[in-house]
Formats: sequence, structure tokens, C-alpha cells
Amino acid sequence: MPMQHGRAAQLAATTRQLYDLGWMRGTSGNVSVVSQQDPRQLLVSASGIAKHATQPEHAVVTDSAGRALDGQAHAPSAEAPVHAAIVDAVGAAAVVHVHAMSSVLSAARWPAGVRLSGLEQMKGLGCSAEGEEYVVPVVRNSQDMADLSRRIRSALDPTMPVILVADHGMYVWGSSLEDAANRTESADWLLQYRLMHDLVVHEQDSR
Repeated sequence: MPMQHGRAAQLAATTRQLYDLGWMRGTSGNVSVVSQQDPRQLLVSASGIAKHATQPEHAVVTDSAGRALDGQAHAPSAEAPVHAAIVDAVGAAAVVHVHAMSSVLSAARWPAGVRLSGLEQMKGLGCSAEGEEYVVPVVRNSQDMADLSRRIRSALDPTMPVILVADHGMYVWGSSLEDAANRTESADWLLQYRLMHDLVVHEQDSR
């Protein structure tokens, strides 16, 4: 299937791009893209593959719940059900999950959610850069993917295509794999800004 192979190649290239940015160390992180509808199927990063070495054959086909279809050489990431839950909840075409340090530190600093407003880079998330405040939700981590999926579903904000998982990383989604990856870059910038701004304000207050 030429279209399926094209999406698999894009998934592999996006994974290597995110690795190069330092957000997918070793085998951590995963990417998914909807490969067909009715019935819905996803392509999801294979489990246990070093991200710098990801190739199109490491894209695993799953059903709408993130379960691998039979007859494939690789198993999907254990977090495939979380990707499937986000796709189902918000109608995303693709989901990116990275372990960016900015997301882990921000979730620790603001466990009730990270507030964002008035920043031009927010347009990269599809948000307004003025006049509105947005909150990036934070949920507790879980090694039970069904439990983590429920937590994420209950915390999702349709106006904010990012959610942080405490002590873990972030999930970002979009209308295409390119859109989700671009939004991940914007999300990292915004979280870094909040952390650095918070540090600067505290230093000024302590003088």
C-alpha cells in the first residue's frame, strides 16, 4: 500500500527528527499517525527500537484501541493505547509523545497545570497570542496504560493540544504528523519560557 508506506516513512523521519532534538533519548518516546478510517487503524512506533535508528519497517499497524494487528515483525509501543485514546477523544490525525526535560520540570513545578498567555509562540499551538489564558493540563503518571488513558481523557482541554504526564513527559497532537511535531516544538519553547521566566522573577524578588 503506497499510502501506508508513505506514512510509515514519515513516522520514521519524524521520530529521528525528535531524537535529534534530544526529546527521545534511547528508546523512549513514541509517535503515531492514523493510517485509515472505518475501521480506524494507526501506525505506531515499534517498542524497543533506538529512535535514531527508526526506519519505516518499525511502524506497527494497530486497531482503534492500539492493539497490534496479527502477522507483524514488531510490537507497538506499550503506550499505543494512550495514543489511540487521544485520537478517539479529540479526533487527532497524529500524536507525538516525548520525554522533553521541559515537560517533566514544568509538571513538577506546576502540578495543577501550566498557565500560558500573551506569547507569540502560542500561535504554534493554534492558540491566541493575546486576550486569553490557556492551561496545559497535568496528570499523574501510571504504568497501567488503561489507567493513564482514563486520566488523560478526563483532563483533556479541547483548546490546548498538549498534556503533561508528571515524572514522564508530554503528549501533543495535531491534524497531521507534521502538525503534531511542529506543535511539540512550540510546546517545548513555551514550557522552557515559563521555567526560565519563573527563575528570573524569583531571582529578582530575592535581591
